[in-house]
Amino acid sequence: MDRSLSLVEIVKVLNDARRSLFSLEYRSFWSDVNLKIVGISGSPNEDGNSARIVETCLALAEERGFEVERIDPAGLDVAPCSDCGTCRDEKGCSITDDMVGIYDLLEEADGFFVVSPVYFGTLTAQLKAFFDRTLPLRRAGFALKNKVGGAAAVGGSRNGGQETTIQTIHAWMHIHGMIVVGDNSHFGGTVQREAADDTLGMETARATIKKICDTIELISR
Repeated sequence: MDRSLSLVEIVKVLNDARRSLFSLEYRSFWSDVNLKIVGISGSPNEDGNSARIVETCLALAEERGFEVERIDPAGLDVAPCSDCGTCRDEKGCSITDDMVGIYDLLEEADGFFVVSPVYFGTLTAQLKAFFDRTLPLRRAGFALKNKVGGAAAVGGSRNGGQETTIQTIHAWMHIHGMIVVGDNSHFGGTVQREAADDTLGMETARATIKKICDTIELISR
């Protein structure tokens, strides 16, 4: 039997149609835009918990249409910064190691997802050396400014220094002038070893990469 739609039903139909149209336009727009997220695993173990978190979260970003790259500083020849002063006067670093090939990748990225295991309440030596060697990018006109950054950390216990480690990663991002995001309501991904078994912790890591993706898309419109 035919019947007239109520005003509420008409509004609902129109809203559903509007959302469907927006979704199609949104997907079409982002399929034509080349956005990149670089994941950085600070662990000395290339197949450890940090690497699993990075891979899981980069896969989510890839599903959303982002290009993704992964950097493992522990697998690279990255000497510590010697404070030679070269980058004060010219672009680049006087140390010729694997960082030479990393600078362009960092400049090309739209966002970063950095993960570290907790070592004595902070990040690893390998990741710290990597961070310090990005100084030439800061001195070359803040090359990483306004890129989006988020972080996660994995510890041996639920409250094992994850947030202090994340704050140290955030400090690196802030000093480069990045736009720093968390997992919507806290600092970022806080995961307990073993990462694969920590459902709650992995949810915070996933929420962080989603926030990174959302923010990049928002500022790239």
